[in-house]
Amino acid sequence: MNTFWGSLLHQLSTSNKEHLIWFGAVIVILITLAILHHKWKDDNKKVRLWRLFCLLPLILAAVHAAIYLTGFPLFVIGHFPLYVIALFALLPIPFAKRKIGYKISAALTGLVTCAFGFYYLGMSPLYFNHTRESYTGSFHSLVQDMDKHYILKEWKEVDFAALEEKYMPMVQEAEQEQDKEKFADAVMQFCCELHDGHVPVMSDDENMIHFASYTMSYKPHEYGLAMVQLKNGDVIAVCTTDDVNKLGIEDGTVITKWGGKDVLQSLAEDVPDLGMPVKENADRVAAMVLSGVGGETVDVSFVDKSGAEQTVTLTDVGDPHTQLEAFRAYRHFETLGTEEEYQSLADENFSTKMLDEKCGYLRVTQETTDNGAYDIFVGYMMGDHARAREMFREKLRDLKTQGMEYLVIDLRNNQGGADEITNALCDLLTTEDWYGLGVGTRKNGRYICNADHNIHADGEFADLKVVALTNFGCLSAGDSASYYLSRLPNVTLAGLTDPYGCNQETGGISVLSGGELYVGYPVGLVLDGNGDPNIDTRPDRISRNPVEERIPLDFDAAMKIFRDGEDYELEWAVNYLENSHD
Repeated sequence: MNTFWGSLLHQLSTSNKEHLIWFGAVIVILITLAILHHKWKDDNKKVRLWRLFCLLPLILAAVHAAIYLTGFPLFVIGHFPLYVIALFALLPIPFAKRKIGYKISAALTGLVTCAFGFYYLGMSPLYFNHTRESYTGSFHSLVQDMDKHYILKEWKEVDFAALEEKYMPMVQEAEQEQDKEKFADAVMQFCCELHDGHVPVMSDDENMIHFASYTMSYKPHEYGLAMVQLKNGDVIAVCTTDDVNKLGIEDGTVITKWGGKDVLQSLAEDVPDLGMPVKENADRVAAMVLSGVGGETVDVSFVDKSGAEQTVTLTDVGDPHTQLEAFRAYRHFETLGTEEEYQSLADENFSTKMLDEKCGYLRVTQETTDNGAYDIFVGYMMGDHARAREMFREKLRDLKTQGMEYLVIDLRNNQGGADEITNALCDLLTTEDWYGLGVGTRKNGRYICNADHNIHADGEFADLKVVALTNFGCLSAGDSASYYLSRLPNVTLAGLTDPYGCNQETGGISVLSGGELYVGYPVGLVLDGNGDPNIDTRPDRISRNPVEERIPLDFDAAMKIFRDGEDYELEWAVNYLENSHD
């Protein structure tokens, strides 16, 4: 029970106290109504008055909605428990004079109030609506919101006042010109300075901005190729089109200069900061980002087949696609950037198969199950997800019956969820107890652990040799999954890149002027065994969750990945297990 109450205390620390006051007012009204009905039930005149009083919770909810939802109705998602309770307050009205009917309707209202009230008590969202403010006003309010509630302010040593001073002139200029994209630029650059994967800038206005291809002032051009940097330092062309092939640049051609600069100098000076938490990850994808940097034309120098350096001028041909194609290949994620992106990951989650006669495969794309209520109220609050453990046990037993002697756990592009689900998998893979995570509160810049959610040894599959594949598309609870698994002696964490580098709990949202932009940020504290924020990088941007085996990106690997569309990482993992198993 200590874990339960500690988890509840943690949840309360992330709740919006202002909304809890509204919730408290509704509860007081409901209690008062129950008392008044007991006293007035035999007086017809007073019963009529009582029925009118039953409208008060709904009126209160309507006022709440008018204040907090106007301009951004999506916030109803966070406040629906309050509104459901207000609606159920109407249920006893027609049964006010009926003894049994009133008891049943009142009991049902009470049950709904307890269930939804408990949820709202722990999950009252830190949502802030600044839609009615100007660009400058809403940006200032965003800074104030984050200065107060951003859970990693001290850990990342963020000076919000200095950041506001830096970007406010750009916001003021956008306001004077009523330029929505310039305003978005300022907000996105501000957020990128935090280097936190849990600080996204989002928009519901598809006509205003396309965030899949637009980050800060960086709008990638399409020159008919993408670039990657190999482990030996060479930068080569990949995903080339027929037009650049005719100019002598093919997949694998070494690029020496970009925009007239030595390509390595250009990588250091011209690639925009996209806000990636881990600097090494950003460096590994910098060449792909650079392949979209330039103007209407860009001069590119390369080594031709004779070994001589040639220079050609490439022209921007419109809608960027080769860069996205390269990112899809690098992350082995065919639906990246499409409407099916997240659904495709959900469809793959917890799927299994045999890769060969001895090697099993388990795909984990998110730490969520079909029973979301269990994930939240039992698995999370108790720090132990028994259902997930039994689900993993059944899947691994099935693979064992098919001949599995070793296993690949594929975490690539994992979008997160509940850490406790991965802990349940770890339970089966170890004969020792391990510290998982602590959930805590932030007070006066200090971090206090309220409850531990640990890995408890079950050990049924501790004899398995395992490779866990990860990449920079693996974040949040996927990031922690990489970390927890890597600590087990029979598991090797491997990948072309490190995981993304963020693990704190999301929940804060500030909506800016007009409701066209909104910013998310973490407000719930997740701690490691040392009492420090779990996994998230410090200002040095050094990964705190690096892979144990870096899969090398040499020329042959690049051709398999970008030209031939093969899953080189999975091939590497199987070979690694076979060799270590022998």
